[in-house]
Amino acid sequence: MKRAETIFEQGDHRWIAVTRDPERPHHLIDTNEYLIASGGHALLCDPGGLEIFPAVFAAINEQLDPSGIDALFASHQDPDIISSLALWLEFKPDMRCYTSWLWCGFIPHFGGDEQTFVPIADDGMTIKVGPTELRAHPAHYLHSSGNLHLHDPEAKLLFSGDVGAALLPNDESALFVTDFDRHIRHAEGFHKRWMGSEPAKRDWCERTAKLGLDMLCPQHGAIYQGADVERFINWFAELEIGRVG
Repeated sequence: MKRAETIFEQGDHRWIAVTRDPERPHHLIDTNEYLIASGGHALLCDPGGLEIFPAVFAAINEQLDPSGIDALFASHQDPDIISSLALWLEFKPDMRCYTSWLWCGFIPHFGGDEQTFVPIADDGMTIKVGPTELRAHPAHYLHSSGNLHLHDPEAKLLFSGDVGAALLPNDESALFVTDFDRHIRHAEGFHKRWMGSEPAKRDWCERTAKLGLDMLCPQHGAIYQGADVERFINWFAELEIGRVG
C-alpha cells in the first residue's frame, strides 16, 4: 500500500508525500503524489492514474479529510499524471484542475468540463492554496511540450514532475535520497530518453539553481534534499539528453 508522510510542516502549512507502493502490479510505473494543505484548503499534485486512485485516496485520508482538496495540479498530460481525474470529480464535482493551456483540450478525455480546468499560460502563474502562494514554473519539453513545475517559496520546495525521476528497484523504498551516486544510476537512462530539449534543460537548470531549494520532489523515485538538490541540478546540466540508449 501507498503511505503518506509529512515532508514539510509549519503551522497549518503542510506538504504530504504519498509515496511508492511495493505491492503495485509490476507492469505499472510507480508514482509519487504530493499534497499541500494550508488554511483549511488543499491542492494535490499529479494525482496519478485511474488504477491507483483507491490507494492514493486511502493514504491521504489517514492524514487529513480529502474533502478539503479544492484543486488538482497536472504537470502535464500523461495518464500516470491525471487519468484518475474522473474519480476525483465524482468525489468532489467542483474540484478545479490547473494545467498548461496546451492540455485543456486533451485532459478532458479523462473527465471534467470547461468549468473544471484552469489553463496556465506558458510563463506560469501564481496559485493560491489558502493563504499560501505557489508559483507554477515553466518546464516545457522536460519532457512534455507543455510542462509545469510547482514552487513553494516558503517551504523551499519544488514539485518537479518527471525531472529528477528515478525508476527504483522494489527493494529501494526510502523517502529521501540517501546515496546520490547510487541513486542517480536509476535516473540516468530515464532522463536521457525522456528529456528532449537541451536549451530547455539549460534554462531550467539556471532558473532552478536560483530558487534556494531545500527539497526537489519528483513524480517517480525518492526526494532530493539539502546538498543533493544542487548535486542533481549540476548532474542534469551536464547530462547528454534526447537520445536512445
